[in-house]
Amino acid sequence: MNRYQKANEGIHTPEELKQEVIQSAKPVRRPARWAALAAVLAVAILAGVVLWPGGSPLTQTASAAIVEAEYPDRVPYPDVNPLTGAMDEDAYAAWREENQARQELASGVDNESMAGYYAATMAEFLGDNGGENAVYSPLNLYLALAMLAKCTDGDSRGQILDLLGLDSMESLRTQAQNLWSANYRDDGQTTSLLANSVWLDEALTYNEDTLNTLADTYYASSYRGEMGSEELNRALQSWLNDNTGGLLEEYAGQIETEPDTLLALASTIYFKASWADEFDESATAPRTFHAAAGDVETDFMHQSEMGSYYWGEDFSAVSKSFQNGGAMWLILPDEGTSPEELLAGDTLADFLLAGYEWENQQYHQINLVMPKFDVEGQINLIGGLQELGVTDVFDPGLADFTPMLGEGVDAYVNQADHAARVRVDEEGCEGAAFTVIMAAEGAPAPGEEIDFVLDRPFLFAVTSQTGQLLFVGIVNQM
Repeated sequence: MNRYQKANEGIHTPEELKQEVIQSAKPVRRPARWAALAAVLAVAILAGVVLWPGGSPLTQTASAAIVEAEYPDRVPYPDVNPLTGAMDEDAYAAWREENQARQELASGVDNESMAGYYAATMAEFLGDNGGENAVYSPLNLYLALAMLAKCTDGDSRGQILDLLGLDSMESLRTQAQNLWSANYRDDGQTTSLLANSVWLDEALTYNEDTLNTLADTYYASSYRGEMGSEELNRALQSWLNDNTGGLLEEYAGQIETEPDTLLALASTIYFKASWADEFDESATAPRTFHAAAGDVETDFMHQSEMGSYYWGEDFSAVSKSFQNGGAMWLILPDEGTSPEELLAGDTLADFLLAGYEWENQQYHQINLVMPKFDVEGQINLIGGLQELGVTDVFDPGLADFTPMLGEGVDAYVNQADHAARVRVDEEGCEGAAFTVIMAAEGAPAPGEEIDFVLDRPFLFAVTSQTGQLLFVGIVNQM
């Protein structure tokens, strides 16, 4: 009897269901002999990349799975009976209980530490963009850094914990598990898929306990193969594409290991949701967007509805809800204030975490005029992380990877890349991001109507049903 069947039969209490949400996300560790057999079978079937069940790639010589994470099945949102127009009440109750359990897990997230992390990384990775569009995924980067913290020790680990606003690996493990379970969603209404993986050089021995912890806490599958080989690079690129819906294929194709790479940590997010109230496509019309580089004509969507209007020092904002939870927040800096200036302070992060509970709000008719946009970009994380205080992992003389590599192996991070993309249209929003961090052998280092018109540079943020920041970006030009 599966969880869905049990919930329909009324066996679950909310606390039992909460625990099953946690346990269902636990990976299944398949022993190495099974991974080797699977690789042999894959070779017999295809000469190229073969997809392991769940989307993880294996190739004939590229990699063998050491630990395979199995991601959770979520209770689906029930269909409406086309004859009666009714929804199965028991199925809906099961879906609703699982969502309530996810909300309870979200309440365990330390939002005070998240606010500091959000403010620091938004300012660093979006604040100096030369007037170009920019986007990144705070949640995706957080989980990648959490894996890196587990692989390191000493000041290397301590600096990462400082950036994440935590004081111990125990608190990080709890935070990461709560973030993962609260934001992993695939119920037919909203897709919010998270994935992690570890790629290892076949010539080295690795700490098995560390790999198991990465699987248990961070849901990271582990693979090993010949670093720098075309086969392993193709497998890693395929894994990135499979777990980002193909939205970042151009950037994934640039990710390659080198012969001196010892390990690579990869983290992804894929998000897709429909608006709770879609835009009328017939109302979409050309309008001028006043970009810093000059005016440009582009398509704007139009919608009028009652809703909350928010404001703070130097900005105003509205939200556009997704079906069954989550929202896109649209933040318009005041005239004379740039998005970059707004990012430099702490108020924006506080506002985004407060969400609907923000003090300064009034209920109005909102006449939203919003451009269709598709924002993407790639970030070399090394300089930004160093500015944020994470320095030792990039220094061959100071980096400490003993929890993963043991004593006597010198390693340092020589590559850290992040790519993200968010696009919106009349139907909804789709976004994806990945972070890849590689370590190599030691070497160098109601009231009035409000016209909310986004016809000049503005910011956006996509929040999950539980309020965490999935994506944040700047639209400076069309």
